[in-house]
Amino acid sequence: MWDRKKLKRRAKDVLRTSYWKAFLVSIILAIFSGGGGAPSFNFNGGSSDSSGADMDWGSISPFLAILIVVMIFIFLFALAFRIFLGFPLEVGSIRYFKQSAEHEVNLNNLGFAFNKRRYLDIVKAMFWRGFLNFLWFLLLIIPGIVKSYAYSMVPFILADNPNIGYRRAVDLSNQMTRRQKFRIFVLDLSFIGWILLGILAIFIGVLFVLPYINATKAELYLTLRQQALENGLTTEEELRLTQTPVF
Repeated sequence: MWDRKKLKRRAKDVLRTSYWKAFLVSIILAIFSGGGGAPSFNFNGGSSDSSGADMDWGSISPFLAILIVVMIFIFLFALAFRIFLGFPLEVGSIRYFKQSAEHEVNLNNLGFAFNKRRYLDIVKAMFWRGFLNFLWFLLLIIPGIVKSYAYSMVPFILADNPNIGYRRAVDLSNQMTRRQKFRIFVLDLSFIGWILLGILAIFIGVLFVLPYINATKAELYLTLRQQALENGLTTEEELRLTQTPVF
């Protein structure tokens, strides 16, 4: 079993010599990982007004149609941006933190996914994870949160072996986080104090906490990966731990 204090201690040790590189990667990860909150829709039941009956819907319908088309275009553009640029950069950022935890601090890892031998497999696996998360969130919030933790190791697994296969990446993440999800949730809660301090610092302070969080998550993955190897859930060959990838 792992101890969150030890994970955080190891993360701090890594950041002592590479904090500002980690800060840069964390900003990129925050921008491209789709971490923004979902828009809220407020349906207010206002008072009845007969002036609505006098509105000339025929004259404004062309403008409404244009507005709908523009909104659809923006949505499709944002979705394509997230899938084809955001997913690869997310895996590259995750690989940076994973490799840093393994004593290889190299910003070139950001471009890890942008290789013709890796790109499509990474996009496919990340899209599959996102699609499954979306389906679970359609059911209820709680199952969606639980499954988001179950699939949280997918980008780390892809950072080890981008060609592992989209189904296998999700399945292995699910196995690695079995009986660990609540403990990972508690690990996330342990950063609340730092985040609140960051919010008090005009919200900008939160950005300076991100490297600490990301480095700790990388340490968590290495621990869960070692447990998976010991329990026979995967092998070093499957995760390509016995060879050095070529950029």
